[in-house]
Amino acid sequence: MPKIPYHYYLIVAMLLWGGGWSALKVITQNQPMEVIVFWRFFIMSLSFLPILYFIKEPIKLGKSSLKFILGSSVLNIGFMVSSYFGVKYGLAGSAGVIITTLSPVMTFLLVALVFQKRLRNIQYFGLFIGVIGGGVMLELHHIEKFVEGANLFFLLCALLWAGVTMLSQYSQVHIHPVHYSFFISLVATIATFFYGMQSNLLGVFEEDATFWFALIYLAVLGQSVATTIFYIASGKLGSEKTSSFMFLVPVFALFIAYLFLDEPLQTHILIGGAISMAAVYFINKKERTKPPQDS
Repeated sequence: MPKIPYHYYLIVAMLLWGGGWSALKVITQNQPMEVIVFWRFFIMSLSFLPILYFIKEPIKLGKSSLKFILGSSVLNIGFMVSSYFGVKYGLAGSAGVIITTLSPVMTFLLVALVFQKRLRNIQYFGLFIGVIGGGVMLELHHIEKFVEGANLFFLLCALLWAGVTMLSQYSQVHIHPVHYSFFISLVATIATFFYGMQSNLLGVFEEDATFWFALIYLAVLGQSVATTIFYIASGKLGSEKTSSFMFLVPVFALFIAYLFLDEPLQTHILIGGAISMAAVYFINKKERTKPPQDS
């Protein structure tokens, strides 16, 4: 039986991630934020158990890894809260495009500022057009609309996810990435349980099959499974090739929301998303090395 190339697994992972925004839109309609956030983390934690068994890697927890886990747990909770309100009051397709395309730009800028990295001219150009693309998608020319609408939550999501990405990049020296994701979801589950215990956490059992399908899809397929595929493929193909597949996420997010939620394809999202994807390309473009010249 022939082996399936990792490229195909990555396409599936990007499809699962893209569909997650539409699933989130479905589950935000009837349940409050604290209930949805708790159940997302709880189901995600459970879904990691068979994955942990499958990879058969010994769990190693040290002081350094705990710092990264706690920091990422806080940022992940903030991301879940912001994405809940953003998708509840905005469009799922817009969320998938704005957050996915702006996060890499903000991650690069954050790393450059924190570690004082010297940028190349093409990277400055990438950041410049990234700002333009973000401005188009967020409709910053309508300040009142931006402040009062969902776009402010989408921007906050992109900022928070940039922090999560930066921490995860440096955490891999101390802890296996799948273990890292599992402990983040476990810590977040405990924290959100104590926060939401005054609410009706069992209210989800009054929901219909569509709600449960969307919730399980989001927590298991859209997070645990897709993330695990991404990490495994990264180890086999390298981070540069793997990261290029991220461009598929906003495309899938937009068209899944169009097909299943009847969301309109907004012109400013299409244009701004394309500009932002170009920005990510220029930021990550490697400098060509000149061949040695004969003396």
